[in-house]
Amino acid sequence: MSTHQTVEFLPRPEGRIAYTVTGTGPLVVAVPGMGDLRSTYRDLVPPLVAAGYRVAVTDLRGHGDSDTTFRTHGDVATGQDLLALVEQLGGPAVLVGSSMGAGAATWAAAERPDAVAGLVLLGPFLRDPAVSAARARASRLLYRVTLARPWGAAAWAGFYSSLTKGRKAPWHAEHVAALRASMREPGRLRSFRELALALTHAPVEARLPEVHAPAVAFMGSLDPDFSDQAAELTWIQESIGAQGHLVPDVGHYPQHQSPDVVAPATLAFLDGLRSSAGAHGWAARG
Repeated sequence: MSTHQTVEFLPRPEGRIAYTVTGTGPLVVAVPGMGDLRSTYRDLVPPLVAAGYRVAVTDLRGHGDSDTTFRTHGDVATGQDLLALVEQLGGPAVLVGSSMGAGAATWAAAERPDAVAGLVLLGPFLRDPAVSAARARASRLLYRVTLARPWGAAAWAGFYSSLTKGRKAPWHAEHVAALRASMREPGRLRSFRELALALTHAPVEARLPEVHAPAVAFMGSLDPDFSDQAAELTWIQESIGAQGHLVPDVGHYPQHQSPDVVAPATLAFLDGLRSSAGAHGWAARG
């Protein structure tokens, strides 16, 4: 099987979203989190394709190979992009999301239950962290300062590394270098800063009662974005009826920090959906 992937583009009102598609079979669409690249899924895509799934992986607005012309960012905008891609590729699809991408995928499941057959959530943000107004203002100021040129790309690369507590992929340093190089491209740091300043997960939390798609959630036991990882995972399980996996010795990116756990569990989840495709309307197309 060829590993060559051609980057394709989804036209959207404010620009184009970059994505790749590999394999044939029922559709799976994956989106990274804030400040990340499609390659965050490099250890997850091959086993899914080998198991008979068609996997599309997108870049966020302003990230990777997507255009930097977007002025609207966040969970809802990303969720709309996911639904547009599912429509273009011939859904329904299982949506895979990391960090804010998990929030966007969950919002999409509430918005278009006919288009979303299931959810795979990785280090998921489905609500805003419980912080004071003063701390929230301080965080926005920090984003303005740290995500500015000329130091912004290096600052984000260092922060990304701090989120990968515990186990690291053999290609961790390569990935961080790619993130840093990408953020140095014209317009990308600006886009990232605009996303960071605008981001809120409140629209996702408000729609959780409308989410009925089967879901599985993975939370790293060392994820520094959550003060109590087990409690957050339990809340997600209770809020949307998700299966839950607390992944040991892993930070914010289980998909590349512990693919030996995430890939088999994801395949088991997908295979379960596939076996009941008549009930969920998940069909093999393409």
